[in-house]
Amino acid sequence: MSRSTRATIALAKAGVPFSVQSYEYAPGGERVGLQAAEALGESPSRVLKTLMIEVDGKPACAIIPSDCELSLRKAAAVLGGKTARMMPPARAERLTAYHVGGISPFGQKKPVPTMIEAAAQAEPYVFVNGGLRGLQVRLAPADVVRATNAIVTPLIA
Repeated sequence: MSRSTRATIALAKAGVPFSVQSYEYAPGGERVGLQAAEALGESPSRVLKTLMIEVDGKPACAIIPSDCELSLRKAAAVLGGKTARMMPPARAERLTAYHVGGISPFGQKKPVPTMIEAAAQAEPYVFVNGGLRGLQVRLAPADVVRATNAIVTPLIA
């Protein structure tokens, strides 16, 4: 598996320190983030999932711990919207140029407003998808914020 993706290139360009870890991705799994946490031997609170959503029809990105559910109501409110919904997978793939299960908040084809769960900031490090199924980048939560210009806010239901 290549360890050089648009995500890792974007992190390197931004001067963000990170390491790369791969794991055996199991296709067809419903909970990719939990699968990654188990494969990496990490707490699900440290393995963050990248969710593409639409707030009042406009794209956005939410990054939350893999064992949590996103509050669409909270996400909409953070971005000043009325409603939010999960983005259809095909649209998420077109917008980010990543495949579902490998969507990273770093190096997306078109930058979108990004939010990260505030509780993740308490972790010494986190894992975020590195742009391929089965590839995670390990970095400081503050560096996720810096690299994505994310809004730090409570997002979980």
